[in-house]
Amino acid sequence: MLYIWHIEEIIKDTLDKHELLINFESNNDLETPMSYNKSTDTIKFNYLQMNGYHAKMTRAAKVSEEDLVRITLYHQIGYHLDFKHKFYDLRILMYGEDKEQEVLRAKIDGNAWERGRTLVPEELLSSYDKVRELEQPPQKNKA
Repeated sequence: MLYIWHIEEIIKDTLDKHELLINFESNNDLETPMSYNKSTDTIKFNYLQMNGYHAKMTRAAKVSEEDLVRITLYHQIGYHLDFKHKFYDLRILMYGEDKEQEVLRAKIDGNAWERGRTLVPEELLSSYDKVRELEQPPQKNKA
């Protein structure tokens, strides 16, 4: 089981390694294991969700608890890097049509996975790709 201090240590070490100045904090109200907030430039994590996520991913992705934290973190760092280099009209996420929202979310998420991957250590690349594959929503049939 991962504890808050352990997740914080992994995040701090990873951010320091890449010389990234991103805030991070624990948030037990978060409904996902980890997320990035562009407005506050903060990565938030829920250690209970993180442990549940690990239980779900362990068999499928074959990664340790610590590596899954790192993989999840690199994806969130990818959001930071993408937002730093691209402008998205985020009003679409609040006021756009469902299809517009879906397309923009998919584009931002795909870019985050790609940008995050640029920092992933060689020994974690295949696991990162496997987790990404498992996280992708099933493709809808386009008939």
